[in-house]
Amino acid sequence: MDSGLAGKTVLITGASGGIGAATARAFALEGARLVLQFRDNPDRARKLQSELDPEGKRSLVVRADLTREAQVERMWKRIDSAMGEVDTVVANAGSWETRDVPFHQMSLKQWNSTLDAVLTSTFLTTRAFLQRVERQRRGNVVLVGSTAGVFGEAGHADYASAKAAMAYGLVRTLKNELPRLAPHTAEYCGGRINCVCPGWTVVPRNAANLKDASIVKRVTATMALPQIGRPEDMAHAIVFLASDSLARHITGQTIVVAGGMEGRWLWQPTEVDASIA
Repeated sequence: MDSGLAGKTVLITGASGGIGAATARAFALEGARLVLQFRDNPDRARKLQSELDPEGKRSLVVRADLTREAQVERMWKRIDSAMGEVDTVVANAGSWETRDVPFHQMSLKQWNSTLDAVLTSTFLTTRAFLQRVERQRRGNVVLVGSTAGVFGEAGHADYASAKAAMAYGLVRTLKNELPRLAPHTAEYCGGRINCVCPGWTVVPRNAANLKDASIVKRVTATMALPQIGRPEDMAHAIVFLASDSLARHITGQTIVVAGGMEGRWLWQPTEVDASIA
């Protein structure tokens, strides 16, 4: 099937990470033009650009701290100048505290830092995009949430709360606002927004945990398809939702890409007293 993405311009935030890089590769295969945003990994971002666009004619690498309004505005001005109109934003940037920190022990600094990195970055990036959508009368957004926002995640209430806001409140609100900025016509499906929620995925930040067989067993025990997700699994879903041809009548949806996960183990079997259960 033809995705219709050839020649379209896609901004991917957090493009130097595992899911972001896989998403960039998937869009490149469809012939899209790429804007690769990064904050802390210039070498990885530029290496990705060299891999996908050796001559640098169909891509742009931009550095920005997406929690800073002024930096987001500068990023968009550079995109406007270098690439023109953007068709799709993939809001993938964020951060996750690797330590398990119970809610009653969590510092306000950690809480604010995570909400800024996940939610404020999405707000600032997407708000600026929608201002441009209002002018160009077309555009779509794919938010990258997490199963933490769907099922919760003990020790990570900050991250789960931010991702839940994206996966439910934000996507379901903007699906009603976007078509007013980019209306449906006989030739155009209208502005759309959807959210992909990855489960456990083979990315660098999970590498240490995934070397522990007991963790892998505990995680996959919640899945109908008992295997850890790959970045490409997420990228394929993102590309599909970005296509106005393939996903023309899909908006406001939160799609969990996690092998049929139904929840998370709260107790190990050895922790449960069967005599009183």
